[in-house]
Amino acid sequence: MPVLAPIGRVFLSFLAATGRLTLFAVRAVSHCVRPPWYPRLIGRQMIEIGYFSLPVVGLTAIFTGMVLALQSYTGFARFNAESAIATVVVLSVTRELGPVLAGLMVAGRIGAAIAAEIGTMRVTEQIDALSTLSTNPFKYLIAPRLIAGVTMLPLLVLIADIIGVFGGYIVSVYSLEFNPANYLKLTWEYLEPIDVVSGLVKAAVFGFIVALMGCYHGFHSRGGAQGVGAATTNAVVSASILILASNYIVTTLFFGT
Repeated sequence: MPVLAPIGRVFLSFLAATGRLTLFAVRAVSHCVRPPWYPRLIGRQMIEIGYFSLPVVGLTAIFTGMVLALQSYTGFARFNAESAIATVVVLSVTRELGPVLAGLMVAGRIGAAIAAEIGTMRVTEQIDALSTLSTNPFKYLIAPRLIAGVTMLPLLVLIADIIGVFGGYIVSVYSLEFNPANYLKLTWEYLEPIDVVSGLVKAAVFGFIVALMGCYHGFHSRGGAQGVGAATTNAVVSASILILASNYIVTTLFFGT
């Protein structure tokens, strides 16, 4: 029993943390679908999450597409299958790399910002002041960020898909000397709507995870500046892990046999 006791404590702590997160998520979602809403706050968060994240997501997507085309060529050239590069690039970007990399980039940028902002409000008792003024913190702070995350991540991923495929096109045409018309023809021929739709669904799930983890860790931060720093780190790490785990689950739902 003394040997098993530490394992049991860790397991019970994990279950307790999972339960707290689940209750927090249910409460947050319930406030997202019930009035009143704050359109100005939602619009501000959409700009912060979507518009201001375009540069980092765009740069990540274009270089990913370029590297993917280059690495695919070095591998497929051994089997005289260079014509499959266009298909590999478009399917890899739309199904996996676009949503996952965009989610991770946004988690590092937005998840940390949300946790730091809400955590600072918590340790400086601004959230308690909102409750004193009869303003629900979930309505005012959390619901706008969740709504913005779920709606803006698919738009970011759609743009990232286009930029990533364009990056592969640039390398294939101008560096590997592919025929532009044939490359575009192969890209459109093997791309199906389910490939894009699955990536956009993943993006919505990732946006919810990023906003939720940032809000959760910031809302429950304690201990002044040190607590805010810990909440920021925990938000980014937990969001990144959940993005990778949920990516497998969503992929299984769409393409599992």
